[in-house]
Amino acid sequence: MSIRLYATLVACVAMTGCASIVNDSTNPVRFETYGANGTEIKDAECKYENDYGMQVVKTPATVNVRRSSKDLQITCVKAGESDGRGVAISRANAGMAGNIIFGGGIGAIIDHNKGTAYTYPMWVQVVMGKLLTFDRRADVEGQPNRGVEMPTPVAVK
Repeated sequence: MSIRLYATLVACVAMTGCASIVNDSTNPVRFETYGANGTEIKDAECKYENDYGMQVVKTPATVNVRRSSKDLQITCVKAGESDGRGVAISRANAGMAGNIIFGGGIGAIIDHNKGTAYTYPMWVQVVMGKLLTFDRRADVEGQPNRGVEMPTPVAVK
């Protein structure tokens, strides 16, 4: 590799974030809702939000969610059902690792601030009446992330 090409490559990496180049500002997330007995509940209204805003979708649906370093808060409602809630954990993706490995400190800061260095789980199944945490580390290609049930907070008297 010539010195000129190498210098150009280094300058490009230093001026922009690696994740900004390889990742869009959104990532697709599939939302589904289920009852405690395991049956799918269609047309539940799910609100999901992070620091970039809030949107509402009827399940089942796949939507492009704005990437962020903040977790995605999910609340699903349907008449006759207890509300289902979830937290989709935001995890750093390979773009952030590329910034760190190749010394793009400025790029890492840019990607962190833009949210492009983070990804949410690809397919979440909210269970009505429960609070679940969905971690992208548990994602398996082509399979839903069923989440982990969180203990219900006890009211302080």
